[in-house]
Amino acid sequence: MKSIIKIKNVNKSFENKKILNNISLDIYEGECLCIMGRSGCGKSVLMKIITGLYIPDSGEVFFRENKVDFESEIFMRNYRKNFGLVFQNGALFDSMNVFDNISFGLKYNMRFNSVKIKKIVFQILEELRLVNSAYVFPDALSGGMKKRVALARALVMNPEILIYDEPTTGLDAVMVRNIDKLIKETQLSRKTTSIVITHDVNSAERIADRIAIHSDGKIVEAGSREEIFSSSIDTTKTILTGIENE
Repeated sequence: MKSIIKIKNVNKSFENKKILNNISLDIYEGECLCIMGRSGCGKSVLMKIITGLYIPDSGEVFFRENKVDFESEIFMRNYRKNFGLVFQNGALFDSMNVFDNISFGLKYNMRFNSVKIKKIVFQILEELRLVNSAYVFPDALSGGMKKRVALARALVMNPEILIYDEPTTGLDAVMVRNIDKLIKETQLSRKTTSIVITHDVNSAERIADRIAIHSDGKIVEAGSREEIFSSSIDTTKTILTGIENE
């Protein structure tokens, strides 16, 4: 498989506390990779380095075999356009309705007229079955609907890579399955690369092509869903079962 993102020997510390410790990871084009680990192990820091929101202290990140130049503002502006971020709580603008939330990126990053923007937004609304909620405000939406709107806002810029930060947190079991289905359908229909940061073992088992186990600032192991769920490594078994070896 061809790597779309390659992380090589990346280190990151904050206030002399090591968060990422010589971490290396390949992310393959078109796959759904779930990154799993305990709270505070550095998963979100890794995500922010991948998207260029943080600069690594050392090490390298490659996008389609081109080294990411974290010091170049022009390079980073173009690089970040490859990503769509779906945040844990949706991070919607409360003062904007669904249409305005989704169209926000288009209005400020693309030179499209209002007719074209409306056409693009309603195509996304149709795809995610949100047309009837186009002019509803976030406080009137359920948790699951907010997740859909957040995904729509990410998709509207047509990114190659979608990053989901704990997409099923706070949802009931039925809605979790709906969000899992949506993530997988989006990956397959749009041929996007999906990176999912999650604690939800059942979700990972349903949607992951591969799983990376993150612990103490390192990737302990990465492999297919089947390989990880049959792993003999204690750290992996603890993260998957919640039971520590004594």
